[in-house]
Amino acid sequence: MTILSAALLLFLILDPLGNIPVFLSLLRRLEPARQRVVLARELLIALVVLMLFLWAGKYALEVMHLRQESVSIAGGIVLFLIGIRMIFPPPEGLMGEIPGGEPFIVPLAIPLVAGPSGMAAVMLMGSREPERLGEWSLALFMAWAATAAILFCAPWLYRLLGARVLSAIERLMGMLLVAISVQMLLDGVSGYIAQSMAA
Repeated sequence: MTILSAALLLFLILDPLGNIPVFLSLLRRLEPARQRVVLARELLIALVVLMLFLWAGKYALEVMHLRQESVSIAGGIVLFLIGIRMIFPPPEGLMGEIPGGEPFIVPLAIPLVAGPSGMAAVMLMGSREPERLGEWSLALFMAWAATAAILFCAPWLYRLLGARVLSAIERLMGMLLVAISVQMLLDGVSGYIAQSMAA
């Protein structure tokens, strides 16, 4: 996998276009200047979290005696639930009510940007080819920068595309997330069964 293809994969997993309606909904009560501050803060937190999972995820799994298959299965379940809520959004919004009116870490940084699929993807990249951690870091930064640019342009894109188009994109991304989550779940289960049979 090249740096560019890895960046594209991570960009699709971060799903900035699908996140636009959610971000606008969660930040709509804030002043425009405060929205930009909160967005920058949440994006930086997400980048730090993803970098930590890329560089230290493998060691964290070893310390907790968890296998990569466990992360894949857990990530698939969480991603499946988020995808279902994107396809059939509840009245209170995708992530429910935000206490205090301003989101902090949850749900913008985690799980919307640094979600279970992104964490699992960078962790698998780092553990499979640890000698290329520098390249994976660059790919992650490229995907994050493109995601940040799109989310900072969210109000303009919202006016350009309209609520109905973005809502349709969100549901489409939800369907893709459900498909990805099922694949992650199947990969985790098949990997666990293969290792159990080999042992």
